[in-house]
Amino acid sequence: MGARSVQIPTPDGVADAFVAHPEGDGPWPAVLFYMDAFGVREVLTDMARTIADDGFFVVLPNVFYRGGAAPLFDTSDLATPAGRTAVYGQAVPLIKALTPELVVRDAGAYLDFLAAQPEVKPGPIGTNGYCLGGRLAVRTAAAFPDRIAAVASFHAGGLVTDEPDSPHQQIADVRTEYYFAHAENDPSMTPADVTALNEVLDATGVRFKSEIYEGTEHGFTMSDSDVYDPMSLERHWRNLLELFERTLQDRA
Repeated sequence: MGARSVQIPTPDGVADAFVAHPEGDGPWPAVLFYMDAFGVREVLTDMARTIADDGFFVVLPNVFYRGGAAPLFDTSDLATPAGRTAVYGQAVPLIKALTPELVVRDAGAYLDFLAAQPEVKPGPIGTNGYCLGGRLAVRTAAAFPDRIAAVASFHAGGLVTDEPDSPHQQIADVRTEYYFAHAENDPSMTPADVTALNEVLDATGVRFKSEIYEGTEHGFTMSDSDVYDPMSLERHWRNLLELFERTLQDRA
């Protein structure tokens, strides 16, 4: 496998990122992997490698690059509730600073980076995101519908808000297929929020699947976290890779 750290120029600076892809010259379909609120770390680079092993060129950017290069936090204690809460508190200012306008601006830079790589197959790509990253994936597809073939969002919070630019209200283009996996117990994405999201998805006519992973809490895919659920992580892999294989690898 090929794996390396890269620097991606953006309108506001340079984003550090991790890249993984199969051995050889390619070209392979591309995937833009959006991190969770705890930042780029070993559990995420391992997940990027797993996607790459399935035949994809994956880039995992540090979306908090304006605050410095990853790692920005000590994530060694995420396996305890207190440790997880403490790191999240450090991340909150960076999350709040990442406005929808900045998200779209950065997404354009990440997509341009992928398009410029000789190992990347031309055409629309896939994007997956976790927690915060699920929102970013949805906003990216809304801003660049002709460049995104598939979106996979896992335990994303804040997909439904009362703001005019709520992520769920940005979903409109039928060229993109969506997969949403929600935690059963998640105050940042309540059952009412899931219903509101599904109603918008139904009304727009996009291809989608939106389901609740029973017995889980927000963050269930992260193996370094106290809310990790191994069976749900495996279910996540089946759904994520099937989506990307069908929409990206099977594309003519």
